[in-house]
Amino acid sequence: MKTNIELRYAAHPEDVKNWGTEQLRKEHLVGNLFEENTVNMVYSLYDRMVAGGAMPAGEALRLEPVDEVKSEWFLHRRELGIFNVGGDGRVAAGDKTYALGYKEALYLGSGDREVIFESADPARPALFYFNSAPAHRNYPDRKVTKADCITAEMGSMEAANHRVINKMIVREVLETCQLQMGMTELMTGSVWNTMPPHTHGRRMEVYFYFEVPEGGSVCHFMGEPTETRHIWMKNNEAVISPQWSIHAATATSSYTFIWGMAGENLDYSDQDFFKQTDLR
Repeated sequence: MKTNIELRYAAHPEDVKNWGTEQLRKEHLVGNLFEENTVNMVYSLYDRMVAGGAMPAGEALRLEPVDEVKSEWFLHRRELGIFNVGGDGRVAAGDKTYALGYKEALYLGSGDREVIFESADPARPALFYFNSAPAHRNYPDRKVTKADCITAEMGSMEAANHRVINKMIVREVLETCQLQMGMTELMTGSVWNTMPPHTHGRRMEVYFYFEVPEGGSVCHFMGEPTETRHIWMKNNEAVISPQWSIHAATATSSYTFIWGMAGENLDYSDQDFFKQTDLR
């Protein structure tokens, strides 16, 4: 197996105004998440969030304690949220093993133990997407399915943003230190998410886009509301959204995305909205 990790620095919004396309992509786009028998990670200095992917294709993959966390165990002072977006798989955490099917999630609290990713069938490997944030205490591990989550239906077909928000790793479902994660599914014919857009200066966010059809693209919008930028993305790619940035997208078809947040509070409704007509 291999483990790769990349460090990304935080940036001032005044600096980002001067960036071109390639610089914006270099600092905020997280691609190549899934490679056979490899764990790929990006360590962001926005709230020290880690976004990563693991694709066990015949090998068991260990979540290694990379230099950036400076500890013997990856979860020594971190919590972890995992979603399976591939074939059936298993995650072993210490002496417990959790089976994860498609679109099922697992929360692992902080604590010194090994984390191992495996696929049930190497010919149909699991694709484990994960976020990790610093944690000041331990909370119990827990598997979360769509049957366990809080669901909210929002938008409309007329506005092309009819979607279902599945709040899975949130405080109303289970206790965490600061990590929150969920999954938003757009209905057929809808392409806009998170509209009208918002920021939340108390938390950063990472969006991971999947179920984007072959040949399709997602246009992710970010930046300050009056100084917006965009990044064109493909299936199974993620994007880092700073606290001062909006985060919204449209695409060439419907899709699904996983959102992960870390920061000041656990209030999902802590959002500062902006009128669509005020965007620039």
